[in-house]
Amino acid sequence: MNTRIYNVRILTMEAGKSIFRGEVWVKGDTIAYVGPSVLDAKEKWDREIDGQGNLLMPGFKNAHTHSAMTFLRSHADDMKLDEWLNNRVFPAEAKLCEEDIYWLNKLAIMEYLTSGITSVFDMYLSKPATLRTVEDTGYRMVICESINDFGGTVREVEDDYKRYNQDPDRLISYQLGFHAEYTTGRPLMEELAGLSEKYGIPVYVHCSETKKEVEDCRRRTGMTPVGYMDSLGLFRQGGGIFHGVHMDDADFDILKQRNLYVVTNPASNLKLASGIAPVKRYLDMGIPVAIGTDGPASNNCLDMFREMFLTTGLQKAICDDPEAVPAMEVLKMAVVNGAHAMGLPECDILAEGRKADMILIDLQQPNMQPLQNIEKNLVYSGSKQNVKMTMVAGKVLYQDGEYNLGSSKEEIFARANESARRILG
Repeated sequence: MNTRIYNVRILTMEAGKSIFRGEVWVKGDTIAYVGPSVLDAKEKWDREIDGQGNLLMPGFKNAHTHSAMTFLRSHADDMKLDEWLNNRVFPAEAKLCEEDIYWLNKLAIMEYLTSGITSVFDMYLSKPATLRTVEDTGYRMVICESINDFGGTVREVEDDYKRYNQDPDRLISYQLGFHAEYTTGRPLMEELAGLSEKYGIPVYVHCSETKKEVEDCRRRTGMTPVGYMDSLGLFRQGGGIFHGVHMDDADFDILKQRNLYVVTNPASNLKLASGIAPVKRYLDMGIPVAIGTDGPASNNCLDMFREMFLTTGLQKAICDDPEAVPAMEVLKMAVVNGAHAMGLPECDILAEGRKADMILIDLQQPNMQPLQNIEKNLVYSGSKQNVKMTMVAGKVLYQDGEYNLGSSKEEIFARANESARRILG
């Protein structure tokens, strides 16, 4: 489908480029033109969308989530992380089947779309169910492997790496990862390090989320989780850590040396009382930061606007510095850095040849007025109410409260509730 989106303000997210008025052309799943309005265009369009002066920009990237955990939303709140995980989450997840995960993924995607999130880095169970979700909805998902001592082999991981990365134009892709140091023994981690070396691929992992995690690792190994995993060769090809809240000085040096991304999850870390990640120090050292929501069991909201505000607001408070982590830096984390952390460089900005993953932001809402600085409005006062349209790979999946996911809203809600009732009683 060829689509023209005109009469819009455009934020390309290219470095140093300001918002301008113009139009964007989409051919298939790719952006064909971004620039001033072309009055004498002779192109044939399947659809033309009048943006009515609103803002068109690249979609947000949720760089860490567990989508199908929607069934656990508000089920096990106000608990410590280790108790929450071992006593409530793991036992419930053991009862999931592929059909559950398919519908629970769809519920999460509905929420992603209303928050302007066009792709997610999803670390969860059942890759076949995730593939089916992607094929049926047209949504873009990057699988982050979550192997650990409780399931999976490195041979299976290698097969999945080949299987899910065989077509560069596919909406699904795959990155190497494992759950965490505390759920994964040294032999398995060393095997994964070998696989990373074999293919030259990065590794991603939950890391240094709580003080207890760091203290336990130091007691077992004499090192922090970052130091221990690096000593096993896991970070030689780059990658990233999810959370990165409790860090030693040497940990920062390793992250910098290995060109690792840190994906901060401020709402989840606050709710579980895990702490506040040192985002300002990461940025001061040139360590790239992306933003994730974490799963809907620990957040419980899949809302990038809330994450952006918390990312900057918490740093200003703990650093006693109102200039810490400015709005444009946060917007870059949520859009450009997220794309690069997830292995989606073709989705980072609005430019010719990039994938048509974009959102239309309603500026005709009180929280966006006056239009003195639209970028800062997005971070400091923006909300889901401002997302008018979400397009993924050139296809409009959400517009003005209506979804285009191959299933009705009512069916998705009903199926998700059925799963939750059966599993949780």
